[in-house]
Amino acid sequence: MKVLLDTHVWLWWLLGSERLRTQERHSLDRLAAAGSTHLSAMSLWEAQMLHVKGRLVLDRPFPGWLREAASPGVVQLLPLDVEVVIALQQLPEGFHGDPADRLIVGTGLAYGLQLATHDQAIRSSAVIPIWKGSRE
Repeated sequence: MKVLLDTHVWLWWLLGSERLRTQERHSLDRLAAAGSTHLSAMSLWEAQMLHVKGRLVLDRPFPGWLREAASPGVVQLLPLDVEVVIALQQLPEGFHGDPADRLIVGTGLAYGLQLATHDQAIRSSAVIPIWKGSRE
């Protein structure tokens, strides 16, 4: 199974947030060891914005942290490409107003991945398969 991580799940997982259940964390660890965790390039930008706004506090400089957090041993990085943009046409009118969330969902659709997210708007939309390890 291959899973696309929503930005918040990726950050919570790597930073040890209690917002992720232990079971979710262990499942993500196993998936990462198998090379099955994926990340939209959009999440890199979101992390940078959170850091600039002081909402992502790290124990080291951001550039080094980001390089490690997005390394192939942690996640497989997926680009914002033509297929992702085309997949956006599958989103219903009025789906999630956040452009980053739209692009992350589009990435999951384009690459045929389940999405690990706690975002209720995305979960309730039934637009993309939700990873079963995500909070119910």
